[in-house]
Amino acid sequence: MRLGAFTGWLAFAASDPISMELTRESRDMRQRVVIIGGGVAGLEVASSLGRRWRGKPGQPSITLVDRDSAHVWKPMLHTIAAGTRDISQQQATFIAQAHDAGFTYQPGELHGLDRNARTVELAAIHAPDGRLLVPARRLEYDLLVLAFGSQANDFGTPGVVEYCYSIDSRRQADAFNRELRLRLLQSLAQETELSIAIVGGGATGVELAAELVQLFETTAAYGVPGLASRISVTLLEGGPRLLAAFPEDISADTLARLEGLGIRVMTGTQVKAANTDGFVLGDGSQLPASLKIWAAGVRAPAIGAGLDGLETNRNNQLVVKPTLQTTRDPAIFALGDCSSLAMEPGGRPLPPTAQVAHQQARHLIRCLPRALRGEPIGDFAYRDLGALVSLGDYDAFGSLGQFGLFKGVTFRGRLAQLSHVMLYRSHQARIHGFWRGGLLWLVDRINSRVRATVRLD
Repeated sequence: MRLGAFTGWLAFAASDPISMELTRESRDMRQRVVIIGGGVAGLEVASSLGRRWRGKPGQPSITLVDRDSAHVWKPMLHTIAAGTRDISQQQATFIAQAHDAGFTYQPGELHGLDRNARTVELAAIHAPDGRLLVPARRLEYDLLVLAFGSQANDFGTPGVVEYCYSIDSRRQADAFNRELRLRLLQSLAQETELSIAIVGGGATGVELAAELVQLFETTAAYGVPGLASRISVTLLEGGPRLLAAFPEDISADTLARLEGLGIRVMTGTQVKAANTDGFVLGDGSQLPASLKIWAAGVRAPAIGAGLDGLETNRNNQLVVKPTLQTTRDPAIFALGDCSSLAMEPGGRPLPPTAQVAHQQARHLIRCLPRALRGEPIGDFAYRDLGALVSLGDYDAFGSLGQFGLFKGVTFRGRLAQLSHVMLYRSHQARIHGFWRGGLLWLVDRINSRVRATVRLD
C-alpha cells in the first residue's frame, strides 16, 4: 500500500468511531480478543480464528495491533536486507489480510496495560515529519494475546545503537537494503572499497552473509565487473563456533562453506564497541567496516518489562505457564519470541524460533475458544522438528528433531533447500489459505523467470 493511501486510512480510522470500536450494544454481546503483534504467531492466530468466526452471530471479535503496515515472515528478513528477494512480493499488508481473514487491524504500538480495567494503551502515531496521525488510544479486551516478537540484544555494547543496523523487522531490513544499494553505487562510481561486518554467528548472521555474496556475484553478472572484488564480508561470533544451536558437524560444514565463498569468519571474537570506522574488538584492535550489522543475541522489546506487574525474565520476555497464560493473569497469553516457557522445571526455555511460534499459535487456536468459555485448557506440547539454515543458492543444512526414527540426523544440499522453502510456503498457506498460498508460490516462480533476481533499482 502506498504511504498516502495508508496515512489517509489512518486519518479515517481515527475520526470514525465505528471503525475504531464496536457499538455499545454489540460490544456487550461479543467477547473481544486483542492480539498485539502481527508476526508468525500473532498473524496465524488472527487469520485462523478470524476465518472460523467470520459472519457468525455472537462469535468473538478479533483485533490485531501492529506498529507496521505489513507482515514479512521473519526468517526471510535477511533476504530482504540483502535485496535477493523483492519486499513487495513477500509482504502481506495487514489491512488486506484483515479484510480477507475476517479480523480487524489497528495500527499502533503497545504503550501500556491496565489489567484491572482490561485495557491496552496504544501509543500515538506520527508521520515522519512529526505530524500527529492517530492519537493515543485504548482498546478493551476480554482475552489478550501478546506476540510482539523480539529484537537483537546489544548487551549494552557502546555504539551499537548509533552505528549499527539491525534486521529484526520489515522496516529495518528495507532500511538496510536502501543503504546497501547506495554504498554499492558509491563503490561502483568511485571505485572505492566496501567492507561489511556482521556481529552474530547464529542463523541470521550466517544467512545474511551468504545472501550478500549472492547479491554481489549476481550484480557482477548483470554487467558490473570488478565490483565483487572491492567488497569484503566479515562475520564475527563471540562463541567458539557458528550456529551454536545446531549439531557440530553442521557448524563445521557451514564454516567451511562460508570461507569458500570468500567470507572472513572470526569465532571466539568479542566486540567491545562500535564506532564510525568499525568495531573495537576484545583485544583492543580495530576491525574496519563501512557497514555494520548487529545480529547477536535475542531479547524482547523493553515494553515487556513494564506491563502492569506481569512476570518477566532478564531479557524482557514474559514468563508463561504450560498453557501459555502469563503466570500472574490467566486472561493474558504470551507466545512466540516475547514469551519464556521451560518445558521442564529448571530447564532451559524454548528457543525464540519461528518453529516454536508456529506451534504455540496452533495450540492457542485450539484452546482460545475454550478459554473464552471459561473452560479448562490443556498444556502446550512442543515437538522439536529440527532446524534449517540456508546459504542462499549455494547450500543449505538441516537437522532432524529429537524424536522419531531418524532423530538427530543431519542433511544438506537440495533436500535441505527444499525443506527451507516448504517452511515458508506452509506459513503462506496458513495465513492466506491453501489455494491462495499456492498461487503466491506460482507468482514467485514466474517472477523469478521474468524479473531480475536481485533488487537493482
